[in-house]
Amino acid sequence: MHLPTAVNRFATRALVAPLLSPTLPVAVRRAGLDLVGASLPLPRGTRRAHGELGGVRTEVIAPAGPFGPHRVIYLHGGGYLVGSPASHRPLVAGLARATGTPVHVPAYRLAPEHPFPAALDDALAAWHALRAAGHPAQRIAVAGDSAGGGLAVSLLLRLRAEGEELPGAVGLISPWLDLTLTADALSRNASSDAMLDPSWLASAVADYTGSRAGAPELSPLDADLAGLPPLHVVAGAEEVLVDDADALVERARAAGTPVTYSRVAGMWHAFPVLAGLLAEADDALRTLGLALRADCTR
Repeated sequence: MHLPTAVNRFATRALVAPLLSPTLPVAVRRAGLDLVGASLPLPRGTRRAHGELGGVRTEVIAPAGPFGPHRVIYLHGGGYLVGSPASHRPLVAGLARATGTPVHVPAYRLAPEHPFPAALDDALAAWHALRAAGHPAQRIAVAGDSAGGGLAVSLLLRLRAEGEELPGAVGLISPWLDLTLTADALSRNASSDAMLDPSWLASAVADYTGSRAGAPELSPLDADLAGLPPLHVVAGAEEVLVDDADALVERARAAGTPVTYSRVAGMWHAFPVLAGLLAEADDALRTLGLALRADCTR
């Protein structure tokens, strides 16, 4: 049952946002976010299974009914420090229903225990395992939110650099792409973003990048964006990372890469995590899922 947008905004600011703050121990933040995700409703008929892809522990969320020939890898957000398949279960379940197929969510290694490139290596291992299971690259979509969105783009760049086939489509929700933290929206939208305080990001960057801050895969906005698969981007117009999405869309279009962009008025960072409670979240996931499904089943 959907709740009013104002109620969702208040709950996000009061209950979810504090769990992203570096003032709390990282173990507390991880456990709290998992508890929030596990407490939210899932679409009727949603099925869950646990396994691994390429040695990476993975949760698989499947919708009710028969599946299409495609599959989705979803890379969760959380600043590379927190988040898990459990914390993002409602979002992933909504995406599974919209795409009509199972979504695989790798529990990639997190910083500060495992800085870059551990998360990217795990994402690549999951991709290779799904390919080895017989799924053509064109039939696989890669998606992610926030840091997971940045990780999805980094995975594209890694695959291209190694001469491998690319996914059939990519879905990005509030992607975090500029780790230099120079975007104007970090200050412009600081008071309007109910989820993310920009003052928390610098410590996450330091913990994640470690000694590898200059690696090209950490600067996807500086990469050649030509020849990539279709990009489908969702962002909240009031979020502190909206400039990252804006810049990616502009540069990808200029490079000739197909792009769709849903820049949703009145929404904050990663608002689709409230799938099942927020109408705008369900609408965004429905649109994104249908786009990924169309690209990967043509």
